Amino acid sequence: MKNEIVVAIDFSLCSINALEHAVSIARLSKSNVVMVFVHNPHKPQRTIYKYSDPIDEATKLFEELAERFQLTLPNSRLLYRIREGKVYQEVVTEARERKAWLIVAGTHGASGFEEMWIGSNAYRIVTNAHCPVITIREGVHVDRELRRIVLPIDRTLETRQKVPLATKLAKLFGAEIHVLATYAATTHEVMVTTNHYAQQAIQYIENEGVKVVKGSVKGKDLLGATIGYAQKVDANLIIIMTEQETKLSGLILGPYAQQMINRSPFPVMCVHNKELIRVLTA
Repeated sequence: MKNEIVVAIDFSLCSINALEHAVSIARLSKSNVVMVFVHNPHKPQRTIYKYSDPIDEATKLFEELAERFQLTLPNSRLLYRIREGKVYQEVVTEARERKAWLIVAGTHGASGFEEMWIGSNAYRIVTNAHCPVITIREGVHVDRELRRIVLPIDRTLETRQKVPLATKLAKLFGAEIHVLATYAATTHEVMVTTNHYAQQAIQYIENEGVKVVKGSVKGKDLLGATIGYAQKVDANLIIIMTEQETKLSGLILGPYAQQMINRSPFPVMCVHNKELIRVLTA
């Protein structure tokens, strides 16, 4: 079966930017791209094309996108689906049904169909998805060809689970990975554990033949420090765990992940804790 990437589409510039990133990844991973628009018949929606019916309009716009992007995917197909219901539920369901390995979504989409269509659903998509999710803020237009991936590593056991995925992406694009040791505190225990995990990540990446650079940040504002580091090295992607430096207490999407999605001037890939996924699906 062909690998597939699902993209949440509301036809805003933000969601088209997300589509362009998905197509870039799909081209190298030889994945199909499935564009998903969700129609909610219980909410008033304004059309932005010449049709008065949202379904007819979405179909027409999808056909235009397919014509525009299919030629850039010589080894894959660009598909589209129109679903009905709640946006985040339908996007996640489509991805589950197709066993997609990745979802890509803009975080502040706004179109004639429904104001803030994606922006109001991005956190829920990340929280409920079975697979990694890349979110891209409105107005973020970094190079879609990955060159530098920032990989924050902290003291949690889960922090290393994102390393293999980051390595696979780096191999696809010939990118380098910046392993960023993040110290929430400077106690001996935190420093030793974080350094140990960072070194394990570096060793794995090097063994896979990928160029790796080590960096570090510390202090109370790890979010700002991480973004600052990414800006300094001109990163294309930051990969985080959804529960980075948090504990499972009913909040699946931790505050670090929420703020990173909301503030990052770079695309952010969120990876779920595998143990958390096992508990939720048991």
